[in-house]
Amino acid sequence: MLNITALYILEKVNLEGWKKYGSRYYYFSAEEKSWNESRQDCRERRADLVIINSREEQEFIKKENKYVWIGLSDAKSEGQWKWVDESPLSTAFWRSGEPNNANGDENCAVFSTTADTLKAWNDIPCSYEAGWICESTQPYVRRLQ
Repeated sequence: MLNITALYILEKVNLEGWKKYGSRYYYFSAEEKSWNESRQDCRERRADLVIINSREEQEFIKKENKYVWIGLSDAKSEGQWKWVDESPLSTAFWRSGEPNNANGDENCAVFSTTADTLKAWNDIPCSYEAGWICESTQPYVRRLQ
C-alpha cells in the first residue's frame, strides 16, 4: 500500500510533466529550445534526451503528438548517427528521404508529428527550436517543501 509521501511524490511527478512508460520516466517539455539547450535542461533534471530503443517506445512518444528533439545526432561525425550515450543507431524511424543533411547543416534529430506512420524522424539544424523529451530511470522531483 502506498503511503501519503509516496502518493504526494507521484502526484508531483505528474504535475511536473513526467510520464511513466515501462520502467522509464519521460519528461515532455512545454517550451522550445535548441538541441543543446534542450539537452542541458534534461541534464538539470538528472536525465538526458530520449533514446528510442524499440517500436513500442516510438509508439508511446508518437501518441503525445509533439514536435520534439530526441537524443540523436551526427554532429561529431557526419553520417554516423549516435545517441546521447554514444551508442550507435540500431533501430531507426526516419521519414522517407531522411536523414538528408539539407544545406550541409542538419546534425540533430527531431520527432515530427506530421508523419502518419511511425517513421517520424527528421534531421534539422541543431540551432532550430523545438520541444524536447527527457528520459530517466527516475523522475527528478524538486525537493519537497
